[in-house]
Amino acid sequence: MKDSAGAVRPVLLVVDDEPVVGAVVKRLAEPSGFEVLVCGSAAEALTTLARQPADIAFVDLRMPDIDGLDLLPRIRDAVPACEVVLMSGFATIDSAVEAVKLGARDYLTKPLDFARVTALLKDVRDGATRRQRLLKIESRVAHELEFHGMLGRSAAMQDVFSLIRRLAPHVRTVLITGETGTGKELVAHALHRQGPRRTRRFVTVNCAAMVETLFESELFGHVRGAFTGATDHKQGLFEAAHQGTLFLDEIGELPLHLQAKLLRVLEDGVVQRVGAVDTHRVDVSVFAATNRDLAQDVAAGRFRSYLLFRLNAVDVALPPLRDRREDIPYLTSAFVADCARRLKKPVVGVTAGAERILAGRAWIGNVRELRNTIERGCMLAETQYLTERDVSRDPVSPRAPTADGADGEPDGGIERERLVELLRSVSGNKQAAARTLGISRRALYRRLERYGLHTAVPAAS
Repeated sequence: MKDSAGAVRPVLLVVDDEPVVGAVVKRLAEPSGFEVLVCGSAAEALTTLARQPADIAFVDLRMPDIDGLDLLPRIRDAVPACEVVLMSGFATIDSAVEAVKLGARDYLTKPLDFARVTALLKDVRDGATRRQRLLKIESRVAHELEFHGMLGRSAAMQDVFSLIRRLAPHVRTVLITGETGTGKELVAHALHRQGPRRTRRFVTVNCAAMVETLFESELFGHVRGAFTGATDHKQGLFEAAHQGTLFLDEIGELPLHLQAKLLRVLEDGVVQRVGAVDTHRVDVSVFAATNRDLAQDVAAGRFRSYLLFRLNAVDVALPPLRDRREDIPYLTSAFVADCARRLKKPVVGVTAGAERILAGRAWIGNVRELRNTIERGCMLAETQYLTERDVSRDPVSPRAPTADGADGEPDGGIERERLVELLRSVSGNKQAAARTLGISRRALYRRLERYGLHTAVPAAS
């Protein structure tokens, strides 16, 4: 419920078998802007919380059915963000210490000290107001920071945005690098929209998802009778993107023999359909993206050096989310707003505890994993704020590698460790692992084979 100013009113739950206590607290709390719910038993309180989550609860220590110390953890289980204040006319040091150990915010003695209760309520109300104000600021800043679907206040992302603006009017070939989920396709779209071809087609090719035997036909087209099933002439994606942009995602998965043909198109600007004698001239900007170290692939004979040199004339490198954690609150705010709107949920933000969890996660799936976490949380949320439980209802992310490589492993070793941890977290389910990383199962299998993980997941040490 909102007050006259449009702010969300915090909910106070009073649990006491003495009706007069509930009436007194209600009389003190409502003028301070609280919506007050009064329950006469623990059972009634738990039923009420299932229907209307509370921000704070005043709970009597001694009640006929369940005492306050037993009810406190059950309230926290039902509504993790709810703070609990215990009340007792038989206060003891032992019960106060036990209440603090269980996570109680405060411990009040009866008869209640009105001044202390009023001050406590004011503190809770001010905290809720500050939280709402902070969320509004983060939402406004997130909107202002948006750049073609990307968000970034960090210096690293501002450098990326600046590079895109400077490159877009001139560039014809770009290699976009970065870990899975960092937003490489968004960079490609931004380059296209900022450039002179913005009104032309933007064609996307996922090199990891195509059937290898049909790849050449998809890229370059074919003529009728070129192979079994070729019953008509077919235009390839290069021709479809004529005067526009072709985005080759996961370029590292492109078969070697097609890499040579791609190089020819980039150099000469002509394509030859499968089975055809003549060629077609095309005018296409080609943006390619990869999460692999193509220089290592060249050394291993998996990627052609001349194609890398041709693609890598300009390199846009995206930082992983763990290296720009200052952007997480703004990304979170934008994702919450978007998911709440799409899912028609009254979620307005995250609790301070949930924000701490999000800030400390390893995020091996980067921005995509953060978005998925927020969307899942919004689906399951029971209050207007995502709680610690809402953002923890997915497999535990592995720890992030240290920025200076203190573990002593090269980049390949770090990636292998991340894959091992991810597979353990999903109990070896490769489909779930591929979904978490946002890649095809075929691409995952190639990566597992590269690191010798295709047979079994190593046991935890």
